[in-house]
Amino acid sequence: PGTPSAGPVTETSVGLSWAAATDDKGVKDYDVYRGAAKIATVTGTSYADTGLTKGTAYTYSVTARDTAGQTGPSSGTLTVTTPGGTVPPDPGDKVTLGYFTNWGVYGRNYHVKNLVTSGTAAKITHINYAFGNVQGGKCTIGDAYADHDKAYTADQSVDGKADTWDQPLRGNFNQLRKLKAQYPHLKVLWSFGGWTWSGGFGQAAANPAAFAQSCYDLVEDPRWADVFDGIDLDWEYPNACGLSCDTSGAAAFTHMMQAMKAKFGAANLVTAAITADASDGGKIDKADYAGAARYADFYNVMTYDFFGAWAAQGPTAPHSPLTPYAGIPQAGFNSAEAVAKLKAKGVPGSKLNLGIGFYGRGWTGVTQAAPGGTATGPAQGTYEQGIEDYKVLKNSCPATGTIAGTAYAKCGSNWWSYDTPATIAGKTAWAKQQGLRGAFYWEFSGDTANGELAAAVHAGLR
Repeated sequence: PGTPSAGPVTETSVGLSWAAATDDKGVKDYDVYRGAAKIATVTGTSYADTGLTKGTAYTYSVTARDTAGQTGPSSGTLTVTTPGGTVPPDPGDKVTLGYFTNWGVYGRNYHVKNLVTSGTAAKITHINYAFGNVQGGKCTIGDAYADHDKAYTADQSVDGKADTWDQPLRGNFNQLRKLKAQYPHLKVLWSFGGWTWSGGFGQAAANPAAFAQSCYDLVEDPRWADVFDGIDLDWEYPNACGLSCDTSGAAAFTHMMQAMKAKFGAANLVTAAITADASDGGKIDKADYAGAARYADFYNVMTYDFFGAWAAQGPTAPHSPLTPYAGIPQAGFNSAEAVAKLKAKGVPGSKLNLGIGFYGRGWTGVTQAAPGGTATGPAQGTYEQGIEDYKVLKNSCPATGTIAGTAYAKCGSNWWSYDTPATIAGKTAWAKQQGLRGAFYWEFSGDTANGELAAAVHAGLR
């Protein structure tokens, strides 16, 4: 049978359903397991487990039996955490932040409720909701349908209650509101820009006060003001090139962050995702990140995507190396040197979060298992070439080695690099040793159904 999915989930019950098994003699029934204990035998493909404890994680699997009495292999496992109970944030002031993408509700079928069923909601302190757009010098809605209009059925909803046609707020924003009701320690920030929508920041930087006012008016819109605890700016990249090039000057980012903090005030968080390019004369050198840090509650340093199949012929290299290594294709393209450079410029470690990718980047046409091999192009991915979710890669191309604190894998002619629970343990230990504020990741939907990478980040920062 297929791996069970959950819904609805209450404080004391979990509804389960799964895809039917097939058998040449016909399927008679299914045994439902909670952990190692068989809790039911049913003839259909659904079951409701009741009498549970709130705020508790439960793991389920299903085994099919045919008409001859033979049992088949067990399904995959699903871990569900019932809502309620006391859910503390991570100890101390460590930040554990994940990005939630508004487009994930479409093809990826990843919703706010998945943060509950995976157990991840209890293991994070912050969510960055990505993305709002930057247009005409203003913050604007990114996807109105996903953000605040999409109607959720009872089985899709965080609290098991369906949206109605006439309620004032639906979509992800309403689901985040429900999530915060169950996990009151969570802080949610609305992130603006990103790779695709950073082209608007240059115009916005020309009048920082007007831009900050527009962002405040949108984030604090009475329809959803209670959902958000601040704003995150993901400008890729101030006074440097990303999808397009910016020439607004080294001080523009500082002026923007200053205006944002002045407008949003001490009661709200103001954060930013920033470059990790520590090469000589690279992106860290192009803007005054130390000056802007005075107005930031913290920075999310994008210590991933250093290397990838945009260099179609290779050399193969890990996209998120923690440290430099012999043969690295570009000096300064690693987490340790990025953090060291930011600190040297005057950004305190206590305002820096280490970035972790919940995905891999890969090439095809590779014959060499070790990094540094040649390739013929990007490996095939589910959504785009050269990139694939961890939840897929852990099974389709298991790690075969490690380099510079991250994992790589060669399977057939494909070569991938990605982080695993083991390498995340190493990276979070390093982040603590460096006195960093915490860690963040891009993005939730790349994780397994039971949130094993999010759990590894949480455990590593404890």
